[in-house]
Amino acid sequence: MNTTHKTYFNWSSGKDSALALYHLLQDKRYMVSELITTVNSHYNRVSMHGLRTELLIAQTNAINITASLIELPEMPSMEVYEKKMLDTVSRLKAEGFTHTAFGDIFLEDLRVYRENQLKKQSITAVFPIWKRDTKALLNEFLNLGFKTIVVCANSKYFGEDFVGTVIDKNFIDNLPEGVDPCGENGEFHTFCFDGPIFKNPIPFTTGEKVYREYNAPKTDDNDSVCKSDSEKYGIWYCDLIPN
Repeated sequence: MNTTHKTYFNWSSGKDSALALYHLLQDKRYMVSELITTVNSHYNRVSMHGLRTELLIAQTNAINITASLIELPEMPSMEVYEKKMLDTVSRLKAEGFTHTAFGDIFLEDLRVYRENQLKKQSITAVFPIWKRDTKALLNEFLNLGFKTIVVCANSKYFGEDFVGTVIDKNFIDNLPEGVDPCGENGEFHTFCFDGPIFKNPIPFTTGEKVYREYNAPKTDDNDSVCKSDSEKYGIWYCDLIPN
């Protein structure tokens, strides 16, 4: 007798999450009953992406799956992050969830970290688009009718004009050398606003573009050293405004 696993999905609001969720919803082994997303409580925006929480909520409403927000401080330590995640996973486990899914593609260290953390709670991690060719994934995403816009990008590779770009078939051909077509190394992040998993497109307008600089993550052998300018990195953001 086939078993259907009660599953929650780690929803980022971007294209890889959307495609991974699409595939998971086609798989009868899993029943996706909740989406969880980390948000920066200081700015009231999706972590990393800088997307307004109002648009995230409009997006998850259009997917029509219960959504939960994990609120994090502006610059959370790993201890704070892991405590918040533990609290959430413990709650989900108590509600009968046995599996969880991610839109990760090829970052081995990240997958091992996720699996090890979840194993402590007896939760099984699923990766629907793991090890797929990222160029093929992006083409499949577009062919299925998904639509997505770049909301932030690393200034090492991109300038102000890149953010706010709606991804199309010419996108891959115009990427700088060394940039993954799906931005899997963190080169850019997106907001998915339409596609086969949505009951309606998410209306928005593009707002101002902002550049922010951050300190590079500390390493074990340089933990207490002040960061120099060379150890900073810049991110361009495009604000999206709900209609």
